[in-house]
Amino acid sequence: MIEDCGQSGDNMADRRQLFVEMRAQDLDSIRLSTYRTACKLRFVQKKCNLHLVDIWNVIEAFRENGLNTMDLNADLSVARLEMVLSTIFYQLNKRMPTTHQINVEQSISLLLNFLLAAYDPEGHGKISVFVVKMALATICGGKILDKLRYIFSQISDSAGIMVYSQFDQFLREVLKLPMAVFEGPSFGYTEQAARTCFAQQKKVSLNTFLDTLMSDPPPQCLVWLPLMHRLANVENVFHPVECSYCHTESMMGFRYRCQQCHNYQLCQDCFWRGHASGSHSNQHQMKEYTSWKSPAKKLSHALSKSLSCASSREPLHPLFLEMPEKPLNLAHIVLLESSNHQDEEHSLIARYAARLAADAAAQQQRVPTDLPCSLDANKQQRQLIAELESKNREILQEIQRLRLQHEEASQPPPDRGQQNPTLLAELRLLRQRKDELEQRMSTLQESRRELMVQLEQLMMLLKTQGPGSPRSSPSHTISRPIPTPIHSDSAGTTPTHTPQDSLMGVGGDVQEAFAQGPRRNLRNDLLIAADSITNTMSSLVKELNSGNE
Repeated sequence: MIEDCGQSGDNMADRRQLFVEMRAQDLDSIRLSTYRTACKLRFVQKKCNLHLVDIWNVIEAFRENGLNTMDLNADLSVARLEMVLSTIFYQLNKRMPTTHQINVEQSISLLLNFLLAAYDPEGHGKISVFVVKMALATICGGKILDKLRYIFSQISDSAGIMVYSQFDQFLREVLKLPMAVFEGPSFGYTEQAARTCFAQQKKVSLNTFLDTLMSDPPPQCLVWLPLMHRLANVENVFHPVECSYCHTESMMGFRYRCQQCHNYQLCQDCFWRGHASGSHSNQHQMKEYTSWKSPAKKLSHALSKSLSCASSREPLHPLFLEMPEKPLNLAHIVLLESSNHQDEEHSLIARYAARLAADAAAQQQRVPTDLPCSLDANKQQRQLIAELESKNREILQEIQRLRLQHEEASQPPPDRGQQNPTLLAELRLLRQRKDELEQRMSTLQESRRELMVQLEQLMMLLKTQGPGSPRSSPSHTISRPIPTPIHSDSAGTTPTHTPQDSLMGVGGDVQEAFAQGPRRNLRNDLLIAADSITNTMSSLVKELNSGNE
């Protein structure tokens, strides 16, 4: 008796410790009941380390303790419940690394006392199997889809249709969790709750059940359940945005943006507690964000969404079969209890032998029918390989053709004259004529240089004789014939030009001698020679121009 009192006192102390720590988090200051309830249940989940356990671990613990074979309405003692919780947390410690081991005894004590406070406040010392399954499936971690699928399997019949009485009992029990964290006025049970969740459907299948409970918004009585999972998903999400109220440089968790005030954003603590500043009001509509996207990513997402033809909205969950899957027939493996162990072994061997014989017969029956199928499959594969090889050859030929076209296009176009013999002959004649003219021009240039030298010598002779000495006749002075004139800067002039224009490019002494007067015959002879050179050069230039054209 004294031990029972001592154990009861310890349970009350653990229970008070859990609620004292929860009050220390100041969660009651959250003004919205949905967020307040979800935060409190999330705190209990993390404090009991249930966030590290998913629904599959819970189901495995149920099987190890035989709850899967028990009737849902059967009662479970506190000691049996403690064994189930011990299995859950000891198995969890085996999966965890040595550096992240949990305090198993503390987790068992906290969770046990929380369940007793929620479902056995009078202290009867027993809880039904259905309550244990629904409570642990609801408050454990993992995906909400897997949890709802398991819950539906417990409240549906063999045809895969939900039983309304079972769903009503599920709501009655699961809504005791908000009541345990003092949120009963907001999410208490009512008799109309089950019908309000599925008002129009007469037969509720698994897909309908998931669509309803995972919709946005979900049923009002269970709105805290998906929010608790969203809280778990965004706890470590970082937003590089400054809060407009507390002015923290970044946010963790949820982010809220006002739909009326320009660029007014609040962190989750400020929004939950109703803080506002400036022209913003708590009555303004706020949008909840669970992730951060840069402006560039927002623009690319908007463009891809606008350009995509199909709807980009993904379904809330995958579609499941309407009929539930049949359980495996383990009759040939698991036997009923027998009083005689030897008979049990013989029976097991006989069942194995019969099973193997049936499998061998079925295999022999399948061989003749499977052979044509395999042959057809091989034939189809060979045809497919042949088609692919043909397409490969066509692609290689096309690549070769395109490569040749590219090489031809990259080469310079051939000269049109190389394709016409007449044009080639004319081209050779023109080049030959051009060479002759260039050779003649070089000869004329050489003659011009010789003429200039003779003129300079003549001027020096005139200066040495003086004004009183007798002058030689022009025919005696210029003993050699005047060479053919060469090209000069005045090649385009005519004989009507003045003597000064005709002597452009000649030495200064020659120009001075010819400028003394028209009485000298030598000067006249030289002028005539210069004009002849000019005319000859003009005709030469014309011939060169015509030859180039």
